Amino acid sequence: MLDTKILLVDDDINICDLIELYFEKEGYKVYKAHNGRDAVEMFKDKNPDILILDIMMPEMDGYEVLKEIRKNSQTPVIMLTAKGETFDRVLGLELGADDYIVKPFDTKELVARVRAVLRRYKPQAQSRTIEFKDLSIDPDSYTVVYKGNPVEMPPKEFDLVHFLSSNSNKVFTRDQLLYKVWGYDYPGDSRTVDVHVKRIREKLKENEEWGIKTVWGVGYKFEVK
Repeated sequence: MLDTKILLVDDDINICDLIELYFEKEGYKVYKAHNGRDAVEMFKDKNPDILILDIMMPEMDGYEVLKEIRKNSQTPVIMLTAKGETFDRVLGLELGADDYIVKPFDTKELVARVRAVLRRYKPQAQSRTIEFKDLSIDPDSYTVVYKGNPVEMPPKEFDLVHFLSSNSNKVFTRDQLLYKVWGYDYPGDSRTVDVHVKRIREKLKENEEWGIKTVWGVGYKFEVK
């Protein structure tokens, strides 16, 4: 993980210092900010590989920071929150977060989640482009082209559409997708998958030859006719 840069944003200085120690032991470079405005400026200056972002912060909260960053960047974001309600989790995903973790959490779990997100954000060189009518999915460059136009997708959206399209016409339950796409025994609820599918469908309008189909009572499949 040499040269991998993390921007850690939390107004709790003690938590930041503890998380920093763990990640530095793993070989990451950690930058810290303690309010939303500083986070936005540091993000522009440091160009981190991943952002760990608390929701409740002074000046700009985590949602505002995420919206500002998503205007120009698809850098992966993991949200930190002291709240466990579904609303908070789903809202973060709707705004473009790739993962979330609820406080209090085990720092080793946070490290594992960062590894999982980065592992899928940086695909293996041997990956191949997947082609369908009006659709191209290239895991080497993490790009999606639809009807000749590039489509912006956060890493987890890309991972999901790439996984489903790589296994076309095969049905997966939501729990299977959480495990396969998120890369470990993800402790989230099934709405995480639903949110990502909804966002993908808004960007990739299905046609007569392919599309992400809901299999009622089971899950989803990328159907190719």
